[in-house]
Amino acid sequence: MNRSSIHVVTEFVLLGFPGSWKIQISLFTFFLVVYLLTLLGNGAILCAVRCDPRLHTPMYFLLGNFAFLEIWYVSSTVPNMLTNMLSTTKIISFSGCFLQFYFFFSLGTTECLFLAVMAYDRCLAICRPLHYPTLMTGRLCCMLVSLCWFAGFLGYPIPIYFISQLPFCGSNIIDHFLCDMDPLMALSCAPAPITQTTFYAQSSFVLFSTIMYILRSYILLLRAVFQVPSASGRWKAFSTCGSHLVVVSLFYGTVMVMYVSPTYGIPSLMQKIVTLVYSVMTPLFNPLIYSLRNKDMKLALRSVLFRMRASKNS
Repeated sequence: MNRSSIHVVTEFVLLGFPGSWKIQISLFTFFLVVYLLTLLGNGAILCAVRCDPRLHTPMYFLLGNFAFLEIWYVSSTVPNMLTNMLSTTKIISFSGCFLQFYFFFSLGTTECLFLAVMAYDRCLAICRPLHYPTLMTGRLCCMLVSLCWFAGFLGYPIPIYFISQLPFCGSNIIDHFLCDMDPLMALSCAPAPITQTTFYAQSSFVLFSTIMYILRSYILLLRAVFQVPSASGRWKAFSTCGSHLVVVSLFYGTVMVMYVSPTYGIPSLMQKIVTLVYSVMTPLFNPLIYSLRNKDMKLALRSVLFRMRASKNS
């Protein structure tokens, strides 16, 4: 069958969140504040890591890259979502939809890899503290960060390209606030079980391999912590890794609800709320979790603010 005669969909309609115009304005205001706070919080971590020499260590180098990643991750969805809330048509172009699809999944995959690398870093720091400076060198840290970015962005071009080549000849309405796998496959006129299975197998492999590695790292870490003789030493070790564990639990818990467990029985509104947690709220909470639980980060942020005030007064 001639694809050109079938493929008539040139744009999609993202329904977003239901509600009257007043509700849309309220949601727009709320998510705009969340987005600006996310940019501010993660930007502050970036500035602190860059400007404070005390934070020029592998752990904070990873944290700075993670904050940079979170800025792009939230920016792949929220600006378009805010635009649609004030739009009467809520239209996104065909190419724009698949570009968002690609960046959203690539950045999400990169985040999974970063969390695994950060777990490796913490495990080395606590389980092998004497060898840590020689094992986690600046060169290795840069290599791991580069690997996360490259692997995250090179994994999805081919499957997403094949999904974009499917015939979309019926409805173009997506009951979501972003272009995601299940809504797009539901609009396709032709079944594509191989493409769909490949995509979900790849996503599941990334999720399970990284979460299993993180769990293994924390099992080793806990064994090492319980061998610390002093209670203050155990508490310091726990506080060092507690923030990372909170972020991992929040991110993986909601992602697995969407991409590992079946979503067919979950109402569309609940799917949107779950997606909001890991795509919008987690990047907001991460700077708060890392800065409030980390004395060095709080001191660095105060130092950055002091320098900014001093430069204004001079």
